[in-house]
Amino acid sequence: MSLSPMMQQYHQAKEAAGDALLLFRMGDFYELFYDDAKAAGELLGITVTSRDKGDNPVAMAGFPHHQLEAYLAKIIRAGRRAAVCDQVEEASQAKGLVRREVTRIVTPGTVTDDALLDPVASNFLAAVAFDAKGTDRVGIAWVDASTGRFWAAAIDERRLGDELTRVEASECLVAQGSQGRLPRELGDSFALTQRPAWAFGADAAVKSLCDHFGAKTLEGFGFDTESPEDRAALSAAGAVLDYLVETQRASLAHVERLQPYRLGSSLAIDAATWRSLEVTQTMRDGGRRGSLLGVIDRTVTSMGARQLAEWLRRPLTAVDAIRSRHEAVAELVGDAPLATAVREALGGVYDVERLVARITTGRASPRDLSQVARTLGALPKLKAKLAGRVSERLGRIEGRLDLCAEVRERLEAALEDDCPLSSREGGFIRTGYSPELDECRTLMAGGKQWMAQYQADEVERSGIPSMKIGFNKVFGYYLEITHAHRDKVPQHYIRKQTLKNAERYITPELKEHEEKVLSAEDRVRDLEIGHFIELRELAASVSRRLLATADALAELDVLAGLAELARARNYCRPEVVDDPVLDIVEGRHPVLDLTEPDGTFVPNSTSCAATAGSEPAGDQAKSDEHFGPAILLITGPNMAGKSTYIRQTALLTLMAQVGSFVPAKRAVIGVADRVFARVGASDELSRGQSTFMVEMTETARILNTATRRSLVILDEIGRGTSTYDGLSLAWAIVEHLHNSIGCRTLFATHYHELTELADRLGGVANRNVAVREHDGRVVFLHQIVDGSADKSYGIHVAELAGVPRSVNRRATEILATLETSDSGRAAPVAKPSKKPSGLQMTLFEPVEHPMLDEIRRADLENLTPMEALRLVAEWRERLRDE
Repeated sequence: MSLSPMMQQYHQAKEAAGDALLLFRMGDFYELFYDDAKAAGELLGITVTSRDKGDNPVAMAGFPHHQLEAYLAKIIRAGRRAAVCDQVEEASQAKGLVRREVTRIVTPGTVTDDALLDPVASNFLAAVAFDAKGTDRVGIAWVDASTGRFWAAAIDERRLGDELTRVEASECLVAQGSQGRLPRELGDSFALTQRPAWAFGADAAVKSLCDHFGAKTLEGFGFDTESPEDRAALSAAGAVLDYLVETQRASLAHVERLQPYRLGSSLAIDAATWRSLEVTQTMRDGGRRGSLLGVIDRTVTSMGARQLAEWLRRPLTAVDAIRSRHEAVAELVGDAPLATAVREALGGVYDVERLVARITTGRASPRDLSQVARTLGALPKLKAKLAGRVSERLGRIEGRLDLCAEVRERLEAALEDDCPLSSREGGFIRTGYSPELDECRTLMAGGKQWMAQYQADEVERSGIPSMKIGFNKVFGYYLEITHAHRDKVPQHYIRKQTLKNAERYITPELKEHEEKVLSAEDRVRDLEIGHFIELRELAASVSRRLLATADALAELDVLAGLAELARARNYCRPEVVDDPVLDIVEGRHPVLDLTEPDGTFVPNSTSCAATAGSEPAGDQAKSDEHFGPAILLITGPNMAGKSTYIRQTALLTLMAQVGSFVPAKRAVIGVADRVFARVGASDELSRGQSTFMVEMTETARILNTATRRSLVILDEIGRGTSTYDGLSLAWAIVEHLHNSIGCRTLFATHYHELTELADRLGGVANRNVAVREHDGRVVFLHQIVDGSADKSYGIHVAELAGVPRSVNRRATEILATLETSDSGRAAPVAKPSKKPSGLQMTLFEPVEHPMLDEIRRADLENLTPMEALRLVAEWRERLRDE
């Protein structure tokens, strides 16, 4: 079957688009055909019709061109790719069929349009390069195409899930056939795109990266191309760059640096801890609201909001760098007028990072350039405010603010205050900027004025009061006269079109002035677009300077926002030290302190310090008596605040290492190399793992990778299995943390038996959540005090939760029976309907069984063989019964 020229053009575009949904521009619509149309019908909820009805109908669906961004957003949210095929020449200039080309391929990780992006969140495209030899080192790279921020690293494959979780990429590239090596726990957290294996070649990556950055070597970026690890990182970075070139189809000048990410330079947080602490997203709905990021973000620019999220992803571990941030925040806290002035000035700053990306890719609008000019206009005042600051970091920020005066002056002189979103709308170049443009505008205005006068003169000469001048693209300007006045039409009028109620005419004089007006309009449009392109190229020529300024503005915004938070919420400046200690006085949970009514959150203190870690338990000394033991065992009922308390400690440590002040009266925080949190329980059914298996897997990682400098918080370890198994594991885990690692640990538990460890291990201390009983009811005081809890109050919690009274009464009876029979030891593992055995085997102290006395008393010398066999059989049966 022969295809029309239009459909031939479509198939050529579809070949270039690959598996992306092809949005084919036809007039005022974007159309989809064949399987793309069927997929769009389901995905976008648009009607699917057919083209060329007959034996071989072609499925077809479409939407108006002005709705492109809305439909692209739906496609991206579904994890699909879309190829936009636009008309790349004017219909009036086309010879035959208008030329069309795929101008961009939009994917979840390569979005650059503001309408498709969250202004306060980065949108990362990641790539993972697995070693073909099967080693455990993998390369990982990630870029935000909307800002140009680009990182690469080589990591242990076992940490891949942790790093991808922290990056929070929208899309991840892997070589074809290697997707099975991605951690299964990542699930569908991003769109997965398979690329040919050659796209991950190290040699090709080094060459393409050098070509892109205009460098002979990548050593200046911090990479050694001879190092196997760095080559793995560069392989992933090369795959990212190759994909951007393919999808963006425009300049990538805003991607002007590749930064090495070195493990150890930032606080390590694994995926489970990241989720448990709800650093940037809540576990409830995956939203920002209610997360640590959501409550501490006081930034006033989109750049600052994204920078704060980046700081939270990679808290610092270098004490000097942390203190540098604290000093800047402290100066802004102490000088309220300065902080207010800085934040007011930042309020006039636009998203320069994303503006530069659109400028360098040729997608900027006149409004974008106007916003660059306004941002540059806000810098002199901001720079003056920062001059002479005491904080070294604020001084460095002031030095990095590049005024780009020549660009600002040109943009301000050229652009109107209110610029349109499209250069084709016109009217955005100021009068007085271009003499030629002003002349053409005058001619255009004069021509229209002439036409108005010409209409009035013709009405008077002809005596036709209803005569009017009109315009359309086919005939140009014309005189329209109704049929009622047909007899009055002058003889020199030339009829051009007959309508139902009127006739349209032209005259030689009208056509002469039409040519002047239209040529002036065309010239005005061409001149404005020409000036716009010049201005855009001018801004692009200083893109590197603009990006450096944007980075400084983002950092200043974060620091000013942290200062505003500290002042508003009465946070203290933490004393950050190298020693692995914690001394937090009246600390508050940063999220609950803000979300609960003022004055209702109960603050609590924490003091602990790492032990030496390897000495025998009996001789183990505390590293600093002032800071307390290494391990705090926290007992108490559910709902009393144990989990809140231990999470609070981890979050305050993280905040301090980010550079923030913390919600406390006073805080000494030793820098942690890693933070681990095993909080909560969940099945991983997709991985075939039960709650307890997940719990033990995460615990195993902690025990195998934590160091003396780490901070570990554990909540209810061992509760996912039988009482004896769980208690035994919890006991052994605490011993291992104490004897082999010695790190700061907060261990919340319902196993009261563990409190005995405080008497056995020098680095363990008991804490409990205070509870008050009154008239048979329990009041949770949410206060952490010394000592251990003597009850779990589980039945009281069940009552508060609404469990039927009959169930609670029966539970109270069973508990009394168990406690009586148990004699204070571990609870029996038996069904309540059975009478508990009088003997309970304790776990950690040797207890003799009564049968041992019978064995000692047995007269073995006088027993016959049959009697001995009978006695052994009797003992066996008794043991079976027990």
